[in-house]
Amino acid sequence: MSKITTELLLERAVPKSTRLRKIETLNLSKLQLKTGDLDPRLFSRLRHLQKLDLSDNLLDKFPNSLNLPDLRVLNCNNNKLEDVTALKQFPLLEELTYENNMFLTLNDDYKVMFLLQNLRLLNGKDITKLANHVRNVNSLKLTSKVTAHWEKFFRDQLPEKHTAEQVKAIQKKFLKSVQTNVVYGPSSLSEFTRWRVKMIAEEFLACSLGLELNTNAEPEEKMDEDKEESTKSPSEAAGDVGQVETLCRSWQYALQVTVTPSKRKRKNSKPSSSKKRSKSQANAEEGDAEDVSAEPLHFLQCHSKGNSREDFKTELWAGVFEPLLDSGARKDPIVSSSRTVATCGGESVCLIDCETGTVLKKYKVAAEVFFSVAWTTLTMTISNSQKKSHNILAAAGRRGIVKLIHVAADFCYGEIKAHKKPIATVCFSPTRETHLFTASYDKRIALWDIGIPDCDYNFKASQLLVLEAISIPLRLALVPMSPEQYLLAGCEDGCFAWNIKLDKKQKNRPFEAAFQFPDEDGGMTTSHSVDGLAFLNDDVVVSKSSKPGCIYLWSWSRSFDTKEKGCQQTVSAVILAELEWSTTDHPYLTLSTCPAKGYVFCGDEKGSIWMYNLSNHTRAWSSAKGKHSDRCIPPTQILKWPELRVPGEQLSEVLVNNVVPDPTFTYLVVLTSVNIAAIWKKS
Repeated sequence: MSKITTELLLERAVPKSTRLRKIETLNLSKLQLKTGDLDPRLFSRLRHLQKLDLSDNLLDKFPNSLNLPDLRVLNCNNNKLEDVTALKQFPLLEELTYENNMFLTLNDDYKVMFLLQNLRLLNGKDITKLANHVRNVNSLKLTSKVTAHWEKFFRDQLPEKHTAEQVKAIQKKFLKSVQTNVVYGPSSLSEFTRWRVKMIAEEFLACSLGLELNTNAEPEEKMDEDKEESTKSPSEAAGDVGQVETLCRSWQYALQVTVTPSKRKRKNSKPSSSKKRSKSQANAEEGDAEDVSAEPLHFLQCHSKGNSREDFKTELWAGVFEPLLDSGARKDPIVSSSRTVATCGGESVCLIDCETGTVLKKYKVAAEVFFSVAWTTLTMTISNSQKKSHNILAAAGRRGIVKLIHVAADFCYGEIKAHKKPIATVCFSPTRETHLFTASYDKRIALWDIGIPDCDYNFKASQLLVLEAISIPLRLALVPMSPEQYLLAGCEDGCFAWNIKLDKKQKNRPFEAAFQFPDEDGGMTTSHSVDGLAFLNDDVVVSKSSKPGCIYLWSWSRSFDTKEKGCQQTVSAVILAELEWSTTDHPYLTLSTCPAKGYVFCGDEKGSIWMYNLSNHTRAWSSAKGKHSDRCIPPTQILKWPELRVPGEQLSEVLVNNVVPDPTFTYLVVLTSVNIAAIWKKS
C-alpha cells in the first residue's frame, strides 16, 4: 500500500490545506518514500503545486507522468536517483537540487540544463550563463557535426528510390556510427555528448527521411481545461503548452498530391508540381486588364502535427519572404527578397524554397500554435571581434512567447515572454532592426527592443512601449511615411492609430485615432472587425472587414490630417475605392499587397485568389483631388483552386487564410485551412 494518501498530502502542505488543488508548497521529506509511492493519479490533482520537497527519501527515479504543470522548485537531496531525464516533465522548473545522490554525475547536470529551459539554480548555483551555452553553442556545434557526418559517410548510401527496409537499415547504422565518431568537449562529458548526439541524429533523420522521432524526446502537457481562460485563436485553434524544440534540415518532406485543374495524368513524384498554366479571367478595370499567367508549382504539407500525412486540419496562418543579406534590404525592398519563404501554422515554422518546393528547414515547438512570423537583419559580432549580418526570424503564437531563430545557424537562440495570452501578429520596424511589435489577445500591442546576441547567444530584450487597445489587435501596419511615429492596427472592433514616437515619456499609451467606415445602412461606424490591413504605397491603405466582407482603399494622410493635433479623436476614413470581393462572412481571411507592382491579393472561402492590379488607380489617387470611385473595382483576375486528389481524403472546404507575394511578384504562397501551402509562380 502506498505511503502517500490524500490525508497525508493535506497534512504536509505548507500551510495545511483542505483541498489538493489549493496546495502550492508541499513537504514530503524524510518519509522513506520509494518511486512506487509517487502515485501519478494522486499527484495529478496537485495542479497548482509550485514547491516540492522530496529530500531524504529512497527514490531511484521519477515516474514519467506526475503531471505537476506549475512546479517551479524541486528538492531531491539525499536520495538514490540514477537518472534525471524524467525531470523534463516539469518544464517550468526554475530551482533544482539533488545533492548527495551518489549515482548522478556532471553529465546529469548538463542533461537537466538542456532539458529544463527555465532552470536558473542547480544545487544552489546560478547556472544561467552555462545553461545558455549548453542549449545554444553546444547544440549548434553538435548539430553541425552530426550533419557533416551524414553528408560525408551516409548520404550516398541511400538509393534515390529506397524501400522502408533500406531506410531502417541506414538509420540503425547511422545512429551507431554518429554516437561513436562525433566527439566534442572534455572526456568527462562524453556520456552527455553521446546522449545529445543521438537526440540530434534522430531529429535529423525525422526531418530528412520522414522517420518518426523517438517518443522520449519531450512530453506534451495538457492544459488545465477547467482553469485555462478561453482565448479564441483565429479559428479557435486549441493547443497544449509543450517544450519540444527541433530545428533541422529537410530534404523533401511534402504532400504528394495529384493536381488536376484540367485533364491530366496522375503523378506520383516528389512534391507535386504542375507545368500546365492555369488561367482564370475576371472583369477588369480599363487599363488594368493584365491577364497574369501563373502556374501552380507545389502543394506542400509540411506543417503536419507529428509529421502525419493524414493531417488536413492544421491551419496555416502567415508567411514572409526572407530578405537577401547583400541587397540593402531596408533601402530597396524591390530587390531585397530571396525565393525562400518562412511559413507558420500548427506547431511548426518552415522555410521553403519556392522554386524547388524543398522544405529547407523546420522548427517545431510541440503543442504550440504559431500565428505569425517576421524577419529582421542583425549585425552580430562573431569570433575575433568581426561583424557579420545575419537574418533573424521571430515566430509567435498561442503561448504568447516570441521565439528568435538564427536561421543560418539552424538555431533558436532565445525567447521573449511577451504576453500572457496568444500573440496574433508580429512585425519589425523597417528603420530600427531590433524593434519588434507584438499584438496580443490581451488587447495590448507591445514594442520590444530584442537586442543583438553576442557570440555566445546571450542577449537582453527590453519593453519600450505598451499600446492599449479596446479590442483584440489582429493586423499591424507601420505608416511608411513615418514608421517611427505612427502605427495602424486592425482590431476585432475597429481600426486605430497610435503615436509610437519614443521621445515621449509616456510608456503606456491609448490610441490617438479611431477610423470610421461606411456601414451596411449607409452611415459611418467605428465598430467593425478589421482582419486585413496593409499599405499599397506610402499613403494608400487597404483594409478588409470580415463583416460585411468588403475591402476598402483609403488615404492615410487625408484621413489623419483631419484630426486635431495631440488629441484622441474619431475620424472618417477618406475612401478612395472599394474592391469587389467574396460575399463570405468567414473571418481572418487576410489580404496582402505588392507595392512595387501595385497589386492587392486576397483569398476566399473556396480556395481562390483574387488579384487586383491597381497601378493605374494609384497614380490618380496620388492627386489630392482624387475622388472616391462610385463603383466597386472588380478583380483583375481570379486564380481558381485546382482539383487536388489526395488518397483517402476529400478536401471539401479550402479557406485561404493568407496570400503572400514576394516583392517582385514572382511567387505567390497560398496558406490554407487544410494544412496545404500552395506555391504559384508568375510566368
